Amino acid sequence: MTPSQNIVGSRLRTMRREKGLTQAMLAARCGVLGWDIGENTITKIETNVRCVIDAEIACLATALGVHPEELLPAPEKLRATVKAYFASRPSALD
Repeated sequence: MTPSQNIVGSRLRTMRREKGLTQAMLAARCGVLGWDIGENTITKIETNVRCVIDAEIACLATALGVHPEELLPAPEKLRATVKAYFASRPSALD
């Protein structure tokens, strides 16, 4: 995982499509919740071009009607992703 990637992009796209929402519709729902996440931003998140912050995960999940944890990958995949990310970084203790 590089710094420009995120772990929720593919799940966000899948869940949005399962709910029958376009990116514009999801962006509008986020706007109603008071968070300015535009259609272009959603595209970037879904394609792993842009990182997503915790507050955005909460907003996107609420707009989709799901719990924020549902946007995260399965625990095994999440552990493997985090482990690979830190294994690729030089240790701060070296």
